[in-house]
Amino acid sequence: MTTRTLTLTDALYGYLHSVGWRESDNLVTLREMTAQRSDANMQIAPEQGQFMALLVQLLGARRIIEIGVFTGYSTLSMAEVLPEDGYILACDVNPESTGIARRYWQAAGVDGKINLQLAPALETLNNVLTDGEAGTFDMVFIDADKSSYDDYYECCLKLLRPGGLVILDNMLWSGRVADEGGDADTDALKVMNRKIHQDERVDMVLLPLADGVTLARKR
Repeated sequence: MTTRTLTLTDALYGYLHSVGWRESDNLVTLREMTAQRSDANMQIAPEQGQFMALLVQLLGARRIIEIGVFTGYSTLSMAEVLPEDGYILACDVNPESTGIARRYWQAAGVDGKINLQLAPALETLNNVLTDGEAGTFDMVFIDADKSSYDDYYECCLKLLRPGGLVILDNMLWSGRVADEGGDADTDALKVMNRKIHQDERVDMVLLPLADGVTLARKR
């Protein structure tokens, strides 16, 4: 028994992989393909994808915002469990990596649920706010440039309904948030961790899942 999170050895992680989550064939193929890329560290862990899919189901989410798509594994994880009328507004600026994502979404038959916007995410979010969609989304996943996390968070709180959920990725940043000093990205994440911890607009928890995942539920 232990009162703190276990350290995952390679053997324990291998065991976790064998019994800890379920992946569709499309998710497995996409994850393995992405692992061959030089920027593969940008992809979320499979256990995180499964966790997010379960959150979608627990929330009964129908409308989701994703900021940072990469090759689309996280998008696909959520889209597969959305109802037929579900909707993901997916924000990214990279046509190459999102081109891969589109192919896998199509192969899985979920591309009709996903509206990919190739533009700066803040521009897309502000357009949605201007269109009168404040308070209409159930869930948000933020996994993009760290220096803009605060701006994304504030926009998305406006777009979320009460009881909606913000998920922020990389909040432990390979442990660097606990170090003295740091680069601009590390500093931005430290600021966000302190801000969300003190933010009375939300209920929150920072989990040591993958690279650190914060859940913030709008009150």
